[in-house]
Amino acid sequence: MLSRSECIREYGSDYKIQQKIDEGTLFRVGKAIYSEDKYVPELAVLTYRYPNAVVTMHSAFYIHGLTDVIPGIYDLATDRNAAKIRNSQVNQYFYPSESFTLGIETADYQGYPIKIYNKERMLIELLRYKSKLPFDYYKEVLLNYRRIIPALDIQAIQDYAFTSPKSRKIMETLQMEVL
Repeated sequence: MLSRSECIREYGSDYKIQQKIDEGTLFRVGKAIYSEDKYVPELAVLTYRYPNAVVTMHSAFYIHGLTDVIPGIYDLATDRNAAKIRNSQVNQYFYPSESFTLGIETADYQGYPIKIYNKERMLIELLRYKSKLPFDYYKEVLLNYRRIIPALDIQAIQDYAFTSPKSRKIMETLQMEVL
């Protein structure tokens, strides 16, 4: 994907960009976002538009294969001090600066790189937002975590738990329900 300014540098002018679009070699996939591919996943466009945001919650659980419920709105996390994302397709989560960067990885989503929290971090987020999630959804994701727990990094889970808000409650729930 390319921004408008990157397209200007590569093609020279808005007129030449429009020529490429008319030829079918360049496609407008978002506001001031272009791609040489005709179809770009909406989540890839959103993560390109908001480069400091990280995919979290329902969207991350779906991408990690922990649920088969396709999210209707994309969940993106930002630093607590970040500006509000004004997009009806995005549900924004504000995380404390000290824990925001923990567990970020780059994943391949339908051929496009996206920043997403790893499975270990998402387990902590699942436990942290337990009371705000529908019970059936919570149980489905939790049961899938129980199946993959041997493949997860337990030390990283504990480290993430200790740095997150409500760490004592999260550790209790982790011991009682997951491990």
